[in-house]
Amino acid sequence: MPMGRVTVTLPAEILSDIDNAEKNRSAFILDAVRRELSRRRRMNLRKSLRNPHVESRGNAEAGFDAWAGSLPEEDVSDLVDPATLAPVRWIEGKGWTGGRK
Repeated sequence: MPMGRVTVTLPAEILSDIDNAEKNRSAFILDAVRRELSRRRRMNLRKSLRNPHVESRGNAEAGFDAWAGSLPEEDVSDLVDPATLAPVRWIEGKGWTGGRK
């Protein structure tokens, strides 16, 4: 990943706390920034789910079952577990299971 440089001014006591926690300030700050960006994405997603866009209200009101039932069969049959790459399918009352039966 290409790197960039940024100058950040922080209180001396914060820098001291960082130095006590981590030898590499840049790595510590990079980790903190990534965590904050992730937190904000989750916060924005929750906000979006509480206040859906007007165009998505129809989908939300129709519900998951109606949406899933509207998928073409080939899309449903090609689902895989990303961890194992094994085929999976949804069985009502049981959840996701392996196999294509």
